[in-house]
Amino acid sequence: MLRLVAEMPSVPMEYFKKLKDADGIWEVRVSHGNNEFRLLGFFNDGNLVILTNGFMKKLQKTPPEEIALAEKRKKEYLRRT
Repeated sequence: MLRLVAEMPSVPMEYFKKLKDADGIWEVRVSHGNNEFRLLGFFNDGNLVILTNGFMKKLQKTPPEEIALAEKRKKEYLRRT
């Protein structure tokens, strides 16, 4: 899935979408069998995706604590660069 996101000029929203009410956080959606996984991250310099955290999805909505963790790690990364 990550190769698909990296190589395709346009990735369908079912695999990659920007989260609403999050500070520039994007979600990569991965399915394996009956399991749903999510990777959160952000764009740096417009084309580099920095992944911050991942989790197995069990609820309909992305857990707020996972979004907060991604936002915190984004701020830390940008502060260091």
